[in-house]
Amino acid sequence: MKWTEADIALFEKEKEYVDTVVLPLVPISMTNNMKTIVSMGEYISIISNELERQLKGRLLLLPAYTYLISEEQTFKTDRLKKIEVELHKGGIKHIITLTADVEWKQVEDQISSALLWMPAIPLEHMDEQYKMETVSAQVKQVLQFVTNTWQSNINS
Repeated sequence: MKWTEADIALFEKEKEYVDTVVLPLVPISMTNNMKTIVSMGEYISIISNELERQLKGRLLLLPAYTYLISEEQTFKTDRLKKIEVELHKGGIKHIITLTADVEWKQVEDQISSALLWMPAIPLEHMDEQYKMETVSAQVKQVLQFVTNTWQSNINS
């Protein structure tokens, strides 16, 4: 399910079965390495949307958490923690954050969500067939990560 009016209506009806959200972490910069930063966000968006498509009805894809690449990490982390609190208050048990920004790995132990860092693969010059194969392989790994997150909560 996506953050749309139609999907949220379904989410509210099926809330007891949807306990997972995916939150893409997407950096913004108009001054530093703009193309690289855009590539990171685009890659995470593609992976997130494909994950939602494959697990529709089991998770909710939130709008991207955007932040300035130049922001202090503590400020970005504090804002993310506030989002996590809001989601938990709303009954969400599993928060999966997806990012291509390695800086988030440094604060992984400070957040309650399951952080998955994936280095962005530049898709710009790939032919469509190879691009789809690459994305599919990455999504398969993310699906395993999500499944493991669900399993670890069952076993603990």
